[in-house]
Amino acid sequence: MKQKDLVATFSIVGFDPKTEELGIAVQSKFLGVGAVVPWAKAGIGAVATQSYANTTYGPKGLELMSEGKTAQEALDLLTSDDEDKALRQVGIVDGNGNSATFTGEKCFDWAGGIAGTHFAAQGNILVSEETVKAMASTFKASTGSLAERLLAALDAAQEAGGDSRGKQSAALLVVKDQGGYGGFNDRAIDLRVDDHPDPIKELIRLYDLQQLFFSKPKEEDVIFIDEPVLAQISGALHALGYLKTAVTTQAEIAEGLNEFILTENFEERQQPQGKIDKKVLNFLLTKSKI
Repeated sequence: MKQKDLVATFSIVGFDPKTEELGIAVQSKFLGVGAVVPWAKAGIGAVATQSYANTTYGPKGLELMSEGKTAQEALDLLTSDDEDKALRQVGIVDGNGNSATFTGEKCFDWAGGIAGTHFAAQGNILVSEETVKAMASTFKASTGSLAERLLAALDAAQEAGGDSRGKQSAALLVVKDQGGYGGFNDRAIDLRVDDHPDPIKELIRLYDLQQLFFSKPKEEDVIFIDEPVLAQISGALHALGYLKTAVTTQAEIAEGLNEFILTENFEERQQPQGKIDKKVLNFLLTKSKI
């Protein structure tokens, strides 16, 4: 076993029974941890494999759960076939919300995990067990989307001590049936911070951007373009070069506004002529003043 195979980290896997989303949030003093630890498939389960990470635990664990195995049954089968299981750490949640966590007896201190309702939190080479306790308690107490709860748990874990070696990378993976871009796959959120001095804060920043650009607007965020709003949009589009002159009618701004929306990747928030998403409007107004 080579030292470079070591993935010392802390992670949390979770399930939201209302949305049926499954996800993983993870941080480590390790380059590109998102390429190694998190694995998930909509309706099936989520797996975090770490500590001398055996990356076959991801696809094999998902395959076992797709065959009807619970999180604990899948974990037992994975570790029973692994001669180096004493060095492994893994957390699993299945598509029904059952959870399981495993820490081999040869994982470096502090190492351990907590499995609870709809989540499993685990970590190794940590400052103390408070890191894992913070993940568990924060996930249980927090509200909002699964992604927001996972990020809150990860952030709380870092505040409680985190990886004893420091910080480097973080990742967030959330899956949902047809949840990906255009509904063509299940990757609702797939964000990675591969190398950063404060990876969790950077991951939260990227999540906020992902929600801005790719989430669909709430009903209360869609407003009619009345005369004052029309003047704001026209002036902003003109300042940014999308209109040659400031215009005064809905029809005249339509082409420039559409070009702006497509340029900035706001397709998911595009509205019929005469309406606009407030988040798009705020982004347009802010950008035009830079």
